Amino acid sequence: MFYDGLDRRKLLTILGICLVFGLLMTGEFKIILLTLPGVIIAMTFHEFAHAWVADKLGDTTPRAQGRLTLNPLSHIDPFGLILLLFANIGWGKPVQINPRNFNSNKSIETCEALVSLAGPLINLILAFIFMIIYYALFWFTECSEIILLIVFYTITVNIGLGVFNLLPIPPLDGSKIFAKFLPYNAKAWIDRNMQYIYILFLILWITNVLSWIVSPVITVIFDGMNWLVSRIFMIFI
Repeated sequence: MFYDGLDRRKLLTILGICLVFGLLMTGEFKIILLTLPGVIIAMTFHEFAHAWVADKLGDTTPRAQGRLTLNPLSHIDPFGLILLLFANIGWGKPVQINPRNFNSNKSIETCEALVSLAGPLINLILAFIFMIIYYALFWFTECSEIILLIVFYTITVNIGLGVFNLLPIPPLDGSKIFAKFLPYNAKAWIDRNMQYIYILFLILWITNVLSWIVSPVITVIFDGMNWLVSRIFMIFI
């Protein structure tokens, strides 16, 4: 998870500055409120998916800690939620796993990669489902513009969270997926320098380098889902 392995005090100090900057720069408080339901849904399902897959692979740690639930209170870190809303970077409560508990015939590295993949994957699935909901509401109901905006932001938040977490950079989920294919020496080097890699990650985010990488991918996925769902609904219109 996002701050797993990084000194919490240092992280909160750095991201606290980011939050203040975000609060000062944004004048779109209405958009933040409309985005809130989507953020809660995205973070809750993201963490639940990690817990569910770990449990299916034999690790009962998430179950013992009460993480096999869709109750947002079990998955949302308040500070991480606020940061995600105002500074576009945040996290949920990390799902703890014990790889030694995996009883699958797959390797530990494969199991860890599957657990990591589950979060981003469920976000992309949710985005597609809410795209269908958006079109259904738009064409077959007379719901308010506010409802449509909430659904729209739910789509974009889920795509954004899913794509962002697939980046192969520690501490994101993508790094744990990518680690399966790294040689031992490379993994050891990353483990030794994790603190510095996390700080570098924050610098890349603050300077918008990661945004330049992720934004085009998000746009392509959104447009692809929009095209596919629109073609499906054209059959019924």
